[in-house]
Amino acid sequence: MARSDDAAQPSLLVRIQSGDTAAVMEAYEQHVGSLYRYVRLRVVQAELAEDIVSEVFVTLLDCVGQPCAPKQHLRGWLFKIARTQLYEHGNARLTLAWDALEDWMPTLIETNPEHTLGDVIDRQRLQHALQMLNSDHREVLLLRFGHQFSLQETADALDKTVSSVKSIQFRALQNLRQIMKPDEAEVAADNSEEDQQPQKGGALWNSRS
Repeated sequence: MARSDDAAQPSLLVRIQSGDTAAVMEAYEQHVGSLYRYVRLRVVQAELAEDIVSEVFVTLLDCVGQPCAPKQHLRGWLFKIARTQLYEHGNARLTLAWDALEDWMPTLIETNPEHTLGDVIDRQRLQHALQMLNSDHREVLLLRFGHQFSLQETADALDKTVSSVKSIQFRALQNLRQIMKPDEAEVAADNSEEDQQPQKGGALWNSRS
């Protein structure tokens, strides 16, 4: 289970707010991996993703002990800064770099805390379905289930209210299920294949009838 900033490191946020620059390195070690994966989904070049992540932590360093320092949730603040940097680089829209998505697709499928994605997912179908969602819906699902963000952290990262995130998540999951629902032709084809397969023990059963 993902640990919240408040539960896992209650002093890290306070140290950043109070001017402890050493806390930035600890924040880097804790969050650089998830931040890179988040940014990498939006940019084609791995080098650009690395540069943007570096800029996020430079911004954090500049804000240590300043009014711009994160107030409540460090992780949500870092992802919000990452989104700002993506806007500045012209990569704000979630384009889904598939090679990057493959790196943590199992997390999105297997470890969502509410099991709301069900057991209907294969990777190609999920990729296709995510691409068909609008940007807000994709962002919320990827943060909530891909990165295991809390509702508040998601709201912080996307600059939205918690109630708005809940509403977006509900609609996104509805749309995702609808997109991923097999069409009638698929179901008919599957049933036809099953009907054509010999049933184990069928001849024996018939001989006893």
